[in-house]
Amino acid sequence: MSKPSLAPFIRARPWLRRWVQPIADWYVNSCGYRQVGLLSDDLIPEESDTVQKALKRLPPKESYDRVFRLRRAFQLSLQHTILPKEEWTTSAQDRPYLSNLIEDIERENKERQELDAMVPNKK
Repeated sequence: MSKPSLAPFIRARPWLRRWVQPIADWYVNSCGYRQVGLLSDDLIPEESDTVQKALKRLPPKESYDRVFRLRRAFQLSLQHTILPKEEWTTSAQDRPYLSNLIEDIERENKERQELDAMVPNKK
């Protein structure tokens, strides 16, 4: 899940952020996932073991909301329609809910690998 990112570099420079922000907003709006009511974390593929573990750790309400959003988006896709403008996901609503869990699981896996690779010293 971890990947190189320019985000910290851009956030540290306000002049660059002001220049890049309109492009980023345009890109997110043109992706179309907000127009069918999805959040950005709904787009994470579920095939990896890490994501499967993260999905199991979601609270029941959040898990139900995720399934509802995915089913509604699928239904809209079949109908070739989008939600009314007032029901689109806004940038304030588009918060990460799964990414944090995935990062925690990746940290746990890394720590587990480091501990498994330790060689005990016998004195």
